[in-house]
Amino acid sequence: MQIGELAAATGLSRDALRFYEQRGLLTARRLANGYRDYPPEAVEWLCYLRTAQSLGFTLAEIEAGMPLLADPATSGLELRAALERKLADIDERVAGLAELRAGLARRLAEPLDACPLRSPAAVTKVSEPA
Repeated sequence: MQIGELAAATGLSRDALRFYEQRGLLTARRLANGYRDYPPEAVEWLCYLRTAQSLGFTLAEIEAGMPLLADPATSGLELRAALERKLADIDERVAGLAELRAGLARRLAEPLDACPLRSPAAVTKVSEPA
């Protein structure tokens, strides 16, 4: 399958496919004329890749998990563990955002004059170079 066909089958741009290939996330053999030739399973792999990205996995995390996915003998327990780690990471970020939101909501509930950020002591003047 040539790059244009793969792009059409996945909805990804040719540049995105080249980028994934450059990162080692996608492989193609070169034909005698220099064109890339992708295997049919590249479509399924790219769907997995995009799904993993939409679930919050970074390309580095996907790259690290590639051997796990490339080996059909690998148990689903390892994949489950990776998903559980990602879920814990997301929960931690959500908790941090909730804490940040609560702090901002407390600040908004205070009278504007009581806001420590507006006090003269909190404002420092930046001196200009002489």
